[in-house]
Amino acid sequence: MTWVCVSRAFVALGAVLFLSSCATPPPDNPNNLCAIFEQNPDWFEAAVEMEKAWGTPIQVAMAFVKQESAFVHDALPPRDYVLGILPWGRVSSAYGYAQAQDPAWSDYQKATGNGGSRTNFDDALQFIGWYTNETYRQLGVSKWDVYRQYLAYHEGRGGFKRGSFERKPELKRVARKVEQQAKDYGWQLKGCRQRLEDNLSWWPF
Repeated sequence: MTWVCVSRAFVALGAVLFLSSCATPPPDNPNNLCAIFEQNPDWFEAAVEMEKAWGTPIQVAMAFVKQESAFVHDALPPRDYVLGILPWGRVSSAYGYAQAQDPAWSDYQKATGNGGSRTNFDDALQFIGWYTNETYRQLGVSKWDVYRQYLAYHEGRGGFKRGSFERKPELKRVARKVEQQAKDYGWQLKGCRQRLEDNLSWWPF
């Protein structure tokens, strides 16, 4: 009986180690979109599929991921503290590449029929594409308007409509930062997109 328990423990440990080893590490050069996609060609393929599905520019979705999780697959929000010293859970249910919160992720799953995982890069990008498309559909915010799209992404569409961000100067600064990152990514992508697309024709995975 003891041997069986030990064996099961080793199997469980092995599974955890295997899954950990499969996680894609953050890119070596997160400020250069061409370098990101050259290091992870499957990410480029996922980004192209997202753009085709939702019309959200690749550079916009990638700028969101960089800001939200720094490309860490299992990123979590900061801890919340009681009395400033006692840890008490997290400040929100945000999780994964896109830092999608539980309610928004559930809405996405229901709307698209995609089970998915917030730690899967393809699924996270699809979520961002869906969310920005819904912001455009419901509020008329252009998918190219990175500043306002990010504010709606961070505050939720309800909060955005109420103007909750107006009382948050730091958030507005972050939104401008994301806007600039998307512009930088866009210029970089112009210089390498054709090469990346040509590589997809022979990429075997």
